[in-house]
Amino acid sequence: MEIVKIPDYEYKERIAKASKLVREMGLDVLVVNSTESDFANVRYFSGFWPLFERAGVAISANGDCALMVGLESRIFAADFGKIEKIFVLMEYRESADPSAPETKPSTFRDVFKAIGITGNKVKIGVAAWIDTTLVMFDGLKDAYPDAEIIRADRIMVKMRSIKSDNEIACIRSGFRMVEYATQEVIRNIKPGVTECQMVGVAQKAIYEMGAEYEGLPMYIFSEKSTSHAISRSRPDRIIGANDIVQLNLSARVDGYSPSMGLPICMGKLTRERRDYIQFCLEMHNWTKEQIKAGVLASDISKGFYKQYVDTGHKDNYVYGPCHGTGMIEVEPPWMETNSDYPLEKNMTFQVDTFITAPGFGVRWEIGIAVTEDGYESLCNPVGKIYELGF
Repeated sequence: MEIVKIPDYEYKERIAKASKLVREMGLDVLVVNSTESDFANVRYFSGFWPLFERAGVAISANGDCALMVGLESRIFAADFGKIEKIFVLMEYRESADPSAPETKPSTFRDVFKAIGITGNKVKIGVAAWIDTTLVMFDGLKDAYPDAEIIRADRIMVKMRSIKSDNEIACIRSGFRMVEYATQEVIRNIKPGVTECQMVGVAQKAIYEMGAEYEGLPMYIFSEKSTSHAISRSRPDRIIGANDIVQLNLSARVDGYSPSMGLPICMGKLTRERRDYIQFCLEMHNWTKEQIKAGVLASDISKGFYKQYVDTGHKDNYVYGPCHGTGMIEVEPPWMETNSDYPLEKNMTFQVDTFITAPGFGVRWEIGIAVTEDGYESLCNPVGKIYELGF
């Protein structure tokens, strides 16, 4: 079992790069917020993944930084995190909303002062705007009523879109675990088991291989549940002898969460179902052929949608051909018809090809890294249509 991790020096490099972008935007400080479920932006800088509570990182224009945590997480954060300055703020408490009358928490003013920010009319950039709660936002306004607070998500998109060699190594390691788990599920699945029993097989496999957690809630859906673009496995849904079963398994390695997806059939496919599955696979392979540095993401997305329309599959279309991947299995940027950015070397994407069909759905999915003249697959390709013949 090989342990793959982001080295400590890379966290310091990230802080320095973010500080430079803070200065370029004319900000005094960047505040990045995260939750337990979408931890990526805070963990990207700090190595810390909150539990129950929220967390934040403040990065000043002068390059200093601090980690902000909830009432129970100071020791936890010091043990797991990479940032020395740690502050407990009420704004990052858990959803049970404790009042903690005996605690003397810090404020945003205490945090900012500790990283060299003075004055009242400061300019604050907030990233992970969608994960910033009203409580956090009000806390900033109460501490700095004269401040200008702006959305600064583009700093995080810019930084996280291009992966380092260490990040790609974590993603590769996760895929090795996922490939093993996928084969273990295929080896153990049979009619009469439940979706969640098979999730247990997948979980056992990734933890045996050294995963820190699932990269996403394991997707093992059968028959009509496969038509859900996102869903959860059920403990009471029994897999039948002729069911289509969708596998989308994932393993988290030092925060990085790749996923691999493919359909299997518990019996023999009908001609109609095989045609849908084959079309989805053809679109999956078409997408990979379009990828290389310099290509506009919108051009790929427009061509992808046109293929659905031209082949009579417009009503089977659900979303675009790829989404970014990294610390969260789905992270920006998406590839959509209005995505006006060019692909760059070491961008990483999930080639995530999903369609709906009458009574079921299907997804083929792998992870890739963009290269100068194409792409590099970060796992073995998918494409085998499993008919288990029960």
